[in-house]
Amino acid sequence: MSRGRRRRRSSHYEDYWPTYVPVSERRAQAKREVTKLRKKGESIQPVEIEGRTIARSFWGKGWCTHLESFGDYSNRLPRGRSYVRNGSVCHLEIDKGKVEAIVSGSELYRVRVDIVPLKASKWKRLKQECTGKIGSLIELLQGNLSDEVMNTVTHRERGLFPRPGEIKYTCDCPDWADMCKHISAVMYGIGARLDSRPELLFVLRGVDHGELIDADAASDAIVGKGSGRARRRSLSNKDLESVFGVELAAPQGAQAGGQAANRKRPPFKPTACAIAKLRRDLGMSKTEFAKAVGVSPATVGNWENARGRIKPHAKGLAGLNRLHAKANEQ
Repeated sequence: MSRGRRRRRSSHYEDYWPTYVPVSERRAQAKREVTKLRKKGESIQPVEIEGRTIARSFWGKGWCTHLESFGDYSNRLPRGRSYVRNGSVCHLEIDKGKVEAIVSGSELYRVRVDIVPLKASKWKRLKQECTGKIGSLIELLQGNLSDEVMNTVTHRERGLFPRPGEIKYTCDCPDWADMCKHISAVMYGIGARLDSRPELLFVLRGVDHGELIDADAASDAIVGKGSGRARRRSLSNKDLESVFGVELAAPQGAQAGGQAANRKRPPFKPTACAIAKLRRDLGMSKTEFAKAVGVSPATVGNWENARGRIKPHAKGLAGLNRLHAKANEQ
């Protein structure tokens, strides 16, 4: 009888657990499937890790460290480290209150992570504690903060990062574990994505990061008024363009011809066709174009394969506007 039970368990195991597939084969399969999804019009945003370090920035490392600080997560998350490192997170998109991802395993699995928006009372307290202590949006997004502000925004209970009770997740794989390796890979992938797009943490929590900047301090930083410290914090036009995604008007006294050209220049509308045309007009390869915009070649490929209006982040939009202006001057 005991032998029969073992046989039934073995058969049951084989029914629900597919045969191991080598990493190289999974990657090749994932690439084929992702290509099919792109042809169907899906905007694919892969997570790309260089080396073994998953997150390097203040916000990326802060996200991973925060999750690992909870006992249940610290036991489950390691399952996904190798997956995110070897490129198995084929797609990861962060929006208000949710993350949608595609992870390559024996096949492609879809993962969704839902995160409760930050409570208004908690956000109000964070703003009060940070008032006058952050000089600019650049300092905030780059994580160049004082120890006091760093401790405030990353506080385990009262900070910006969600607690386990505020996180729900699903995966359509056959693994019965509460957090499968595909979900844990996505959780690490979020940290990696915050390296390049820290503003997405605020999008995810449903708050406006600009509200953490004191209006008077931000104004002084922009125009360079006040003390020597404030002047050192002043932002150049290039910095402002990269943060806010706009082109600043020329100062008074600039050449009239240039001002007239700026007034007549239509705003750049980022669509797949418009971006592809802009790149062709400039005679650039995808790699050259990506470097000039300040994004990865994969991002340029995603833009050109997308459907409808594209919403680049501030840095990307600023880069596209610069190249659009350059193309109009030629």
